[in-house]
Amino acid sequence: MNMLFGKILFCVLVCLPLVIQSCGASASLSGLQSELERFVEGKDARIGVAVIIDGRDTVSVNGTRDFPMMSVFKFPVALAVVDHCAKSGIALTDTLDIPAAMIRENTWSPLRERYGVADMRLSIDELLDYSLRFSDNNACDLLIDFVGGVATVDSLMQSYGFSGICISYNEDGMHRDPYLCYVNRSTPLQMASLFDVFADSMRCSSAEMMTIARMLETCDTGRDRLVAPVEGSGVVVGHKTGTGDRNTQGRLIGVNDCGYFLLPDGSRYVVAVFIADSAYGMDETSQLIARISEIVYNNVARE
Repeated sequence: MNMLFGKILFCVLVCLPLVIQSCGASASLSGLQSELERFVEGKDARIGVAVIIDGRDTVSVNGTRDFPMMSVFKFPVALAVVDHCAKSGIALTDTLDIPAAMIRENTWSPLRERYGVADMRLSIDELLDYSLRFSDNNACDLLIDFVGGVATVDSLMQSYGFSGICISYNEDGMHRDPYLCYVNRSTPLQMASLFDVFADSMRCSSAEMMTIARMLETCDTGRDRLVAPVEGSGVVVGHKTGTGDRNTQGRLIGVNDCGYFLLPDGSRYVVAVFIADSAYGMDETSQLIARISEIVYNNVARE
């Protein structure tokens, strides 16, 4: 695992600055950059986009600005779970005793809908499945408690070299005070880089990481976002969505989707899209993400 962390740090701290510098020399990347800038311009929302192609070429619009992650942070939580289990000699099939008092009722939770508010014993991988595939808030917070709290997740991101991914609150905290969603933040470039390192170095590095990949690649939420333009094309998409409520100004706090695309020819690319403070409806905001995904796919597939 230490060798893997070393590779992650090398990719983030050394490779990423180089690939960003290479973008200006590529006419095709310049065309993608211009098309994304034109699309984002004039929208009544803050939009951040980052694209990494084959781990080498990077394009971004507002790529270094902070955006609320919403449930995208459940991906770093999952990585922290795998890290904690590896260090503690715990298997993902091991079970946790969960008292009924830890199951919150006023939150998005397919897990609660299935099992009710009751004492239960569930495996770690089932909690991961609910958290990643169905974006279950109870499952996420149970996993955060399991690894030692949000500080553990944040520290892991810092140790990877992702200082732009900041995790300070769990789902319950953000539900109690929606403005804390803005504190749990990331830049598009940092989240895209995390997904790129996962797709390149981590995805097949262990059975546990392959389990995480399977869950990302069968994500049940946000099928009308990044996945929509490539549905049925043979492209494998591993992604995590994030969706927020409206703030006191009546704007959607965050509607996001971030993930990796594995093309049939063996190439890959990563897209991170964060939309904050959207004045549009949920469907229309999701369609903005789908259109950005379509623009990227059309440019990459044409190469």
